Amino acid sequence: MKTHHAVIEINGLVKDFGVTRALDGVNLTVEEGEILVLLGLSGSGKSTLLRHVDQLERPTSGRVRVLGQDVPALRGRDLRALRSQVAVVFQQFELVGSLSVLENVLTGGLARVTGPRLGLWSYSRAMRTTAAGHLERVGLAGLEHQRTDTLSGGQQQRVAVARALMQEPKILLADEPVASLDPDSSQQVMDLIREIGRENGLTVVCSLHQVDLALSWGDRVVGLRRGAVVLDTPTTGLSREEAMRIYAKVAPADAGAVAG
Repeated sequence: MKTHHAVIEINGLVKDFGVTRALDGVNLTVEEGEILVLLGLSGSGKSTLLRHVDQLERPTSGRVRVLGQDVPALRGRDLRALRSQVAVVFQQFELVGSLSVLENVLTGGLARVTGPRLGLWSYSRAMRTTAAGHLERVGLAGLEHQRTDTLSGGQQQRVAVARALMQEPKILLADEPVASLDPDSSQQVMDLIREIGRENGLTVVCSLHQVDLALSWGDRVVGLRRGAVVLDTPTTGLSREEAMRIYAKVAPADAGAVAG
């Protein structure tokens, strides 16, 4: 039986933005291969917490260790090396609409490219073949040379997932990846992320605001309220009513409208 170990270790994390405390003494350990959901209202600290994993934010106090490294202490080459192992899928896709689907995916491999960036020819044939394989994996084979901004929202998020895979990451962070998608596309994208996480042995940390989706999707739910962890439990056996306690005074009937 494979022994898992912690790949994300957060202890006493505090983040202040002026007089606003966004994170208030957060403790969180995520094991290798785990699929974890961060759940909470808008402003609860989910995105801020994710942004500390690859130093897009720096803590006011506390410790953040990722893949055995002290993240706030990293600079230059060491920070770039860590970020190459931590892929991010964003709510708004963060793609270049005027570029082809294949070029967008290839940007995930920029850390392995030397010399000037000259479109597709900046990348080796092997990288282009790998990128095409990732597009096939996410169900977009045949769309390699289409402009990305001509795709539907669900298709664009699949491109973003393929780009993340191009990094060959160990950790995948997904920040409200389906907040702007319709329910059918949301389910398809979330199923895809989970399947790829399982197949590739990735550690996946995803922020969501849909309670029912979180319960059916993750191994574990961590609930945040006002920057503090108020729930940390496996999804197995966790009821919808128990999960809704994360939202305190929010009625269960309003759960589907809760913003992330």
